[in-house]
Amino acid sequence: MTSQNKQILYDFSEIPQSLIVNPGTETDFQWYSGVPLLSGISFQAGSSGISVNDVFANDGLDINDKFRDRVINGMNTKDDLSGNYQIELINAGYRGKNPDNFYSFGIYNEGDAIGYWFQDYALLGYEGNADKLNKRFDLGDLKTRGEILNVFHFGVSKKIDNKLTLGLRGKLYSGILDFTSTKNKGYFVTNEGQNNLLANTLNADIELKSSGFVVFDDVTRKDGSVGDLVKRGFFGGDLGVGVDFGFTYHLNEQTVVTASILDLGFIYHSTDVLNYTLKGDARVEGVEIILPDAINNGNTDFWQDLIDEVEELVPFEDNNKSYITYRPTKLYGSLRYNFGEQIGSKGSLDCNCNVSGGSSYRTKYANNVGGQLYVINRPRGPQAALSAFYLRRFGNVMAIKTAYTIDKYSLTNVGLGVSMQAGPVNLYFMADNLLAYQNIAASNYASFQLGINIISWGKN
Repeated sequence: MTSQNKQILYDFSEIPQSLIVNPGTETDFQWYSGVPLLSGISFQAGSSGISVNDVFANDGLDINDKFRDRVINGMNTKDDLSGNYQIELINAGYRGKNPDNFYSFGIYNEGDAIGYWFQDYALLGYEGNADKLNKRFDLGDLKTRGEILNVFHFGVSKKIDNKLTLGLRGKLYSGILDFTSTKNKGYFVTNEGQNNLLANTLNADIELKSSGFVVFDDVTRKDGSVGDLVKRGFFGGDLGVGVDFGFTYHLNEQTVVTASILDLGFIYHSTDVLNYTLKGDARVEGVEIILPDAINNGNTDFWQDLIDEVEELVPFEDNNKSYITYRPTKLYGSLRYNFGEQIGSKGSLDCNCNVSGGSSYRTKYANNVGGQLYVINRPRGPQAALSAFYLRRFGNVMAIKTAYTIDKYSLTNVGLGVSMQAGPVNLYFMADNLLAYQNIAASNYASFQLGINIISWGKN
């Protein structure tokens, strides 16, 4: 996943779902209604460090050598494995009595997860510490988070004048499942010992927080019902709030600037919380046998004594403390140039006039070209993507948008989106990284979006 980037959908105003990624998008609908469960489906997944083909390709190389060279030694802590999906349950919008105001609302289910490559953990587990004297294995390499939630939203876009349209969307989050472990610290190191040959030192401050997995575990063991899990998504679990902002501004008739910031919000996790911690310091030199005391007390379990000593110094504990997580905030921005044939709106241009004397609907151009910037906040810092796009309209029946995107997952990401209008029925489909479809196993990234809407423009 390019970190939830929907660069093709963004500013694709023929599609109502473009309001989700910029509440300040200009629209010419009188009203629209998505087909429940089919109006908006999206899936994105990827890995920045390695593909399936890198390890499992039938290339004559030994798989163990490839795993060691390309995974253990080839990846670093900046590489990640991530995924995201969204399914709209309800999505609708309508124009108010003041035609400059457009309202939209709905519910969608979302799942998002990211895990960074735990480099030192993998190295320690694969090669051990036998020849790694004095090397500190960083326990902070473990950074991961994920969530499944329902989002209830209501937004309004308002045309301020012929140049500026502003948008605001409020959100209520209802958490279903959550896990996060992003602030780990500590190290493990092996040095020369005093009483034995080697001494191992563990300094740990590790915490994994989770919510909702108690109910999920009950469902999988059939001690609970699926309904218990569903209730968590409808205000029966963790709750949070958030907002989106966006705007569209015309520098002149043909040059347009847009921007939006999404998911400025948080979730308070207080139900079915289960957290695990490993905190403390320990230095041990293995099993220390002191003679002749060991002979006189032959029943002593030296290994268990060692384990008890370490567990006392670095206790592994669990608790049910509530916690807060912040949503992965996203930022979009674009500069667009319109040219070519002017295409009139399907809306009524005669009666919907604002105080500036202009129409509430703006004439579209057959061609749009420009660039887009995308940034998302992630546990190891912001991730960015840069896109160049071209959109072509064929009257009011079809529009096609293609984009070339550069990010940490791919330097050759070519995407394509198509919106088709058959009477009031709007169908759209989008896919990214098309050049990789000839060999999916060698791809670091795959994405698609699709949906069906019913749109009305009122009387012409």
